Amino acid sequence: MTPLALAGLVGYFVAAYLLGSVPFGYLLGRVKGVDIRSAGSRNIGATNCWRVCGWQCGLTAFVLDVAKGFAPTYLAWWMTRTCPLYDSAALGEAARHGIVIAAGAAAIAGHVLPVFLRFRGGKAVATSLGVVLGIPALMPIAAGAFAVWLLVFALTRYVSVASTVAALALLAGTLTVDAAGLRIDMAGPWRERWPLTVMVLLLVALVLVRHRSNYRRLLAGTENKFGGKKG
Repeated sequence: MTPLALAGLVGYFVAAYLLGSVPFGYLLGRVKGVDIRSAGSRNIGATNCWRVCGWQCGLTAFVLDVAKGFAPTYLAWWMTRTCPLYDSAALGEAARHGIVIAAGAAAIAGHVLPVFLRFRGGKAVATSLGVVLGIPALMPIAAGAFAVWLLVFALTRYVSVASTVAALALLAGTLTVDAAGLRIDMAGPWRERWPLTVMVLLLVALVLVRHRSNYRRLLAGTENKFGGKKG
């Protein structure tokens, strides 16, 4: 890779991080005159924005958080296949996947550690969804995992439970399904698609780690049930 191409990637990753750092839930709360870091669960994500500021703000925050993960990831995928600086047979498919994953990881890092809020961010579930939706090889599996989220949330009304089950569904789908052909393929994830498999493993681990406090509240019976009172 040429120095120009490498410099372009570094700048792109920084831009992806800065985009991920934009705290849409917090900003929408400010428009409403509320600092959501001091209300509800005190999280800057879409769920707390919905709870504190209403469904319009919450849904808007969710869409924007998904978009800030999707946009830099999909653009990186497109760039590595069309831009002359990166569209080279010598680059290799694994390296292309690596560039796309790095762009998505930068956006997620921005949400979790936003420079605009002194590195105190959210749990990155919506932004992570945007990242996996932005990778064509994972898009159908990600859509299925989101459907699982909707189902589990409708049944339990616990966002933390829905997010955890959806993350595990994403992992199961990644390890067993060839999204391109929508067929069972348990070997492919560890061959040409191994960078994507590793990324999903890390994303699921991030979701589980960021929900540690929720699991403690679930065990204690004090977790917030969406639209209801504390357990």
